[in-house]
Amino acid sequence: MYRNFLKRILDILISITGLPVFFLLYIIFGFLIKLEDKGPIFYKADRIGKDSKSYKMYKFRSMKVNAPTLLNKDGSTYNSKDDPRVTKIGKFMRETSIDETPQILNVLKGDMSIIGPRASLSSVLDTYQDDEIDKMKVRPGITGYTQAYYRNGLSNREKRLKDAWYANNVSIWLDVKIFFKTIITVIKKDGLYTKSDINKKVNEKQEMGL
Repeated sequence: MYRNFLKRILDILISITGLPVFFLLYIIFGFLIKLEDKGPIFYKADRIGKDSKSYKMYKFRSMKVNAPTLLNKDGSTYNSKDDPRVTKIGKFMRETSIDETPQILNVLKGDMSIIGPRASLSSVLDTYQDDEIDKMKVRPGITGYTQAYYRNGLSNREKRLKDAWYANNVSIWLDVKIFFKTIITVIKKDGLYTKSDINKKVNEKQEMGL
């Protein structure tokens, strides 16, 4: 009952409750984003959702306009403390996870859940192995099991396997643990940056925001 009904109800209620905070952040950080480089406030990215369907995920833009996408050797997204693509305000938003808050709009639309697997790039769907694909049984989350407990401290393969495990073991108690662990992880800034080497560069134009 929780997985198929109550979880979605809670997602909607929590998102509606969080809308005033989101609008406040939009005013503050929208202004700061525009002030720094005059680009769009939102970044919209193609991601893999439930049942492997593609959707647009919203984030506050933390990179310079038209910044290239850098991938690690295992296909995960590259990030580092001194990433030259990231704006000054973008670095702060990433370290505090404020850049993720627009995803409550995705939750209200039904694309995402408050808690669920980390959404992967749509372009990597064909790289999923059979024991990883269960990850797409549930909606991706703003936070989730791997984000809360490991953040960027695992390989792409390990993240997918743990997300697949989560999708097969969803429960209200597990989600409660993930929720509070996320708060601790964000405050402590655990596993914030990846340490893998860059494998390839993809010139990906950032779409204009709202």
